[in-house]
Amino acid sequence: MEDFLQMLVAPYAETPTHLIILEVIAVVFGIASVLFSRAENILVYPTGIISTSIYVYLLYYYGLYGDMGINAYYFSMSIYGWYRWSTPTKEKSPLKISWAGRKGNLTGLAVLIVSTPVIIYFLDNFTDSTVPYIDGFTTAIFFVGMWFMALKNIENWVYWIIGDLISIPLYHYKGLTLSSIQYVVFLVLAIMGLIEWIQKEKRQNG
Repeated sequence: MEDFLQMLVAPYAETPTHLIILEVIAVVFGIASVLFSRAENILVYPTGIISTSIYVYLLYYYGLYGDMGINAYYFSMSIYGWYRWSTPTKEKSPLKISWAGRKGNLTGLAVLIVSTPVIIYFLDNFTDSTVPYIDGFTTAIFFVGMWFMALKNIENWVYWIIGDLISIPLYHYKGLTLSSIQYVVFLVLAIMGLIEWIQKEKRQNG
């Protein structure tokens, strides 16, 4: 237990206090956002906005520029998703959980394939990122996942699961141990969210 606590504390030995406080706040609101997402609760968006706005600053400080950009994207997509979830469609019915379908999934995969090398090239050539390849790949994964979530497509959870698995060691490596633990929680919640949304979709159309 002592070794585990030491692992948590060691990366923060020389970290300014205000950065630690901001990370704690971002982690708390980030976990709250995923919990609300699982419950299909619109509070996923205001809590997400708070968390992502803080992470934009933190990730710039730690040199994770790809993830910084994706958090800025989360921020804007949270505003869009908030609008979509709270505004009836043309049929006057709220947006429902659904599968993206063949066309939607092919589009998402195409965006992932095209955006990954573009993001990596930018990070590798125009920033001082020490992890441009993995940072670029996770950025592209989360980019697609957030889009699917805004549309209430079940596939969003698959992208979160993959991205979370990669982010756990990445954030620990960069000294953001609390955020690394957050992604462990995210991973568990994403798996649970995938199962729950599949069940909800079946009940809607059963």
